[in-house]
Amino acid sequence: MKYNVINTHVHNIDGIEKVTGRATYTFDVKIPGMLYGKILRSPHPHARIVNIDSSKAIELMGVKAVVTGKDTLGVKQGIWRRYSELCDEQILPLEKVRYIGEPVAAVAAVTEEIAEQALDLIEVDYEVLPAVYEPMEAIKKGAPEVHEGVERNINVTRHIEWGDVEEAFENSDYIREDWFKCSGQAHMCMETRCAVASYTPDGKLTVWTSTQSPYYIQGLLSGVLGLRESDIRVIAHYVGGGFGGKFELDAAQFCSSVLSMKLSKPVKIVFSREEDFIATKRRTPMFYYVRTGVKKDGTFMARETRVFTDGGAYTGMGATALYLTGFFHSFPYKWAGYRYDGFRVYTNTLPSSSMRGFGAPQGMFCSETQIDLIARDLGIDRVEIRRKNAHTPNYEVPGQATIASCGLSECLDKIEEWIKSRGDLPPNRGIGISSYGFMSGGIFNWFDSPYSFSSAVVTINYDGKVDLHVGCQEIGQGSNTTMAIICAEELGVRIEDIRVHSGDTAECPPDLGAWGSRQTLMAGNATKMAAADAKRQLLEFATAKINPNIVYDLDIKDRWVHLVARPERGLDYFEVVKDALRGKDGQRIVGRGFYTPHRKGMISPAYSYGVQALEIEVDPETGKIKLVNCVTAHDCGQPINSLGLHGQLEGAISMAAGYGFLEDMPMEDGKIMNPNLVDYKIIRATEMPETEVFEIDTYEPEGPFGAKEAGEGLTNPTAAALGNALFDALGISVKQLPITPEKVLNALREKKLEDNK
Repeated sequence: MKYNVINTHVHNIDGIEKVTGRATYTFDVKIPGMLYGKILRSPHPHARIVNIDSSKAIELMGVKAVVTGKDTLGVKQGIWRRYSELCDEQILPLEKVRYIGEPVAAVAAVTEEIAEQALDLIEVDYEVLPAVYEPMEAIKKGAPEVHEGVERNINVTRHIEWGDVEEAFENSDYIREDWFKCSGQAHMCMETRCAVASYTPDGKLTVWTSTQSPYYIQGLLSGVLGLRESDIRVIAHYVGGGFGGKFELDAAQFCSSVLSMKLSKPVKIVFSREEDFIATKRRTPMFYYVRTGVKKDGTFMARETRVFTDGGAYTGMGATALYLTGFFHSFPYKWAGYRYDGFRVYTNTLPSSSMRGFGAPQGMFCSETQIDLIARDLGIDRVEIRRKNAHTPNYEVPGQATIASCGLSECLDKIEEWIKSRGDLPPNRGIGISSYGFMSGGIFNWFDSPYSFSSAVVTINYDGKVDLHVGCQEIGQGSNTTMAIICAEELGVRIEDIRVHSGDTAECPPDLGAWGSRQTLMAGNATKMAAADAKRQLLEFATAKINPNIVYDLDIKDRWVHLVARPERGLDYFEVVKDALRGKDGQRIVGRGFYTPHRKGMISPAYSYGVQALEIEVDPETGKIKLVNCVTAHDCGQPINSLGLHGQLEGAISMAAGYGFLEDMPMEDGKIMNPNLVDYKIIRATEMPETEVFEIDTYEPEGPFGAKEAGEGLTNPTAAALGNALFDALGISVKQLPITPEKVLNALREKKLEDNK
């Protein structure tokens, strides 16, 4: 189908504001009378709070308030509001701290400098307790208890199973077992966590903050502050990145609110880069055991997997990540029998939670690495073994997922063609591949909210300009632009006719936010429905104007209201709007859309697919890896914005490649040793490879105009492709992330010893 707006070259509608510095982020918010807050943090990984004396801090000139856990309701919070046992965190704890960096007290003062000085004057008496830092140690009998009464520190367990696993193993010709270790990763948002809270004497609280879900923050603040949701307004117009780390309640939001409620003055808290490292949640480190059985011809039969994750001090989104890593560890292949057991373990380290990919990058690294090893052992082509077992359209993952559209086979064909086009590679170069699949809109509602998953309101004004109010959150990924494109296409106008309003719980309808690759499909559907509702109302007036006695099929394309059968006969969109509003006595046309997916399995109403090939060059003397080329064949259904799709691909490669061979968070006794941008290595622009994307056309019946996700899923294959490229180049396999030069050299030494035997 030919579209007027969809899949054209559309720049982000907020791009000019951002590149010219006009965009106002939370960091830029200033309110008359605003105070500045700072947070005192624990120097101990595990300690009982005996006493907090803030008297000297209060006496410091310019200090207006100090708050501790005793100034709060003491409510334990967490995103899993439906399950109280998983709400285990007091942001200002009353009794004890469980990781280095945990908030203990917060100060509000007239300047940041004075607030910082006041922290040094707060005296905290601690009773230091034994601590445990590794999940495999924490589950041992007699290990220190991070949370009292939690046996062997096992926070959450998850189980997935289908088919007769034992029989499938018995029918296997070859069985392979491997252990893998996946590291943590910092979200590294350009904008650190920050908030400005303003509580007024009439009992209303407004919070400007950097978040992925204003609605969730509104609800979470309501629960811990004892205010009604409607008395809390959350504003997040511009957000400098989220990547899964900004839709839970954080200390900047909570402490600024508590201080503001105490003083009835606005309070601003901005995390330093070090605070963002040591006192926020990270990608979940995981230990993976994988046992896989296959036939001689490469047919996948059985897989059994056990995972132990380092949950850190609190649950956060870790329970969901624990489930999703097991689910996506099976993707995107067909298994006769599959069994997964996941164990999330408390440790005295900073909490682990969701990060772009939500457990899938870890699961797919382990799966795709082992698949290459199995292909080598059986002498089967690595593309062919994947093609033989790949998901296909209308496939059902037993008890888990219903697959409607799937272009995985076509993706494999494209990547195979590209690999052949590279010909013989120079020495120390290799190409690795990885297949992947990912959800297009997570079917999770941790609040058990009565609201729809996504909502939109379209208002057509007298001059033809369209106001689109959506609850979905723009965090730099381009969702406002995507919604504008969908609205313009459905309504039949141009992109410049759409004005998008988002990021404000007082003005926008409820939406669960930016996570789980949900916005294109879910918010896009709501937007399309709202635009269709508005268009229907407009066409009722147009029909009456053209000929009230005959029913015509009318449509709008490029601001032209016309007969479908005779497009040349029609009316100017702007004139129709004016006439319609006059006919309604000046009332604007308002369309509404609501989308909640019909449950199709446990995870998502639709899935994207793809295959990525990564070419690398390795220096065997130093172990250093250079990224040369990265090519991705991607089935995202109908692309909404090709320019945005390519941008998402490049950003995903940057983040995922960094996870694969650069980013690490080493700790000593629970303390992060590199909490800064000098020692924490992220990929630089000069280290990015050449990138290319092949768009594989499919149509997803559940998506708006047939679209699926095109951003988060792209982080899943890169680490595995990188590891498999190393295997292709030098014949070594590294089963721990990140694949650092030291690990490469160790693997080469082991290979040399093995070859000399």
